[in-house]
Amino acid sequence: MTKSPTICVRDARRLALALAGLLKPEWTDFPSRQTNRGRAACHRVIEQFGYLQLDTVAVAGARSHALVLMSRLANIAPELPETLLRPRAPVFEYWGHEACWLPMQLYPCLAFRRNAHRTSHPWWGQLLVEHRAAARALLKRVADEGPLRSLDFEGSSGAGWWNLKLSKKLATALWSAGELAIRQRTNFQRTYDLTERVIPEAVRRQQLSLDEQLSELLLTALNGHGWASTKTLAATWRLRNMGPQLRRVLAANVDAGKIVACTLMTEDGTRRSGWIRPDDLALAQRLRRCRPHTRAPVLLSPFDPLLWDRERVWLLFRFHQILEIFKPQHQRKYGYFCMPVLAGETLVARHDLKADRGRGVLLVRATHIENKVPWGPDARTRRVAANRAVRTYAERLGLKLRRP
Repeated sequence: MTKSPTICVRDARRLALALAGLLKPEWTDFPSRQTNRGRAACHRVIEQFGYLQLDTVAVAGARSHALVLMSRLANIAPELPETLLRPRAPVFEYWGHEACWLPMQLYPCLAFRRNAHRTSHPWWGQLLVEHRAAARALLKRVADEGPLRSLDFEGSSGAGWWNLKLSKKLATALWSAGELAIRQRTNFQRTYDLTERVIPEAVRRQQLSLDEQLSELLLTALNGHGWASTKTLAATWRLRNMGPQLRRVLAANVDAGKIVACTLMTEDGTRRSGWIRPDDLALAQRLRRCRPHTRAPVLLSPFDPLLWDRERVWLLFRFHQILEIFKPQHQRKYGYFCMPVLAGETLVARHDLKADRGRGVLLVRATHIENKVPWGPDARTRRVAANRAVRTYAERLGLKLRRP
């Protein structure tokens, strides 16, 4: 029996950074931050991860999906990411990790989720069953009138997401069930249309078994992570209560030679079981020769694909990733929307930022320099990197940097 390979934390960290487009883009087929621009480069980033998580918060001057792309692509205009979802674009919007833009080729791989949502929505239960007549009427209205914005639906919403009027709930539920699709976003407002007018027929006709759907999703997740545990792979797509199916699919991919079981060896000797693609195992060995530098530090969104798995972030980076948006102000340690700073292979600091477009300034409300980790730069280099990253970000937004 062949012994399964092992990987150390440094190798797994560098592999994750390389596949995330943050270390050695020239060693992968990831777009270069310096030379690529435009929609094609943005679409390539989405394809690499398999998803780009959406978020409404723009307090730092750009929303999360724009921040993720700006951290990889130095030459894109900050407003470009807001316009990526439009007719005939190679992406669609659906529930991936959360609400995401996903490569069009993944549409058939989420049929199991659309089917489940036809009978039971995760928030509103059997809404489509209980209000089927109203749902049919809404579909007919879209068919007759054409695409409709969220604002076009009758009635007004209450004070929160859970108080949405019935028409808006039905539109979201019909989208979740695959009977409506989101045609585009304008100023982050959704425009709904019939699915057949948004998703190409060739894509809609593809029929995959559940195992085929899960296999493609898991391989796509590995494409963005490098080495990953089963827990991380499942969390990438919010695959809950599917343990037996995931084990079956992972075993089938091992038999097919697409992945191998790989143990992560931590500094304290703990062994973590996980998975890796054979080519990525070879890439991890090549990256040992890499000498990450701190000359081009970048700010990362707190929702970055590299950061949402907090346990993994601590394991690979020795960095406590904390999201404090939902905490009362007096309970926050770092701030409302803290953006970590990556310099080389180290998360060296975090900035809490607030953009004031009216005054043309980017206010740094707080800066926290991280304690030195064993492989990280010294305190002065960490501070220089933190300052350089926020200056570069302010320049890209066309704002003047201000500190309290």
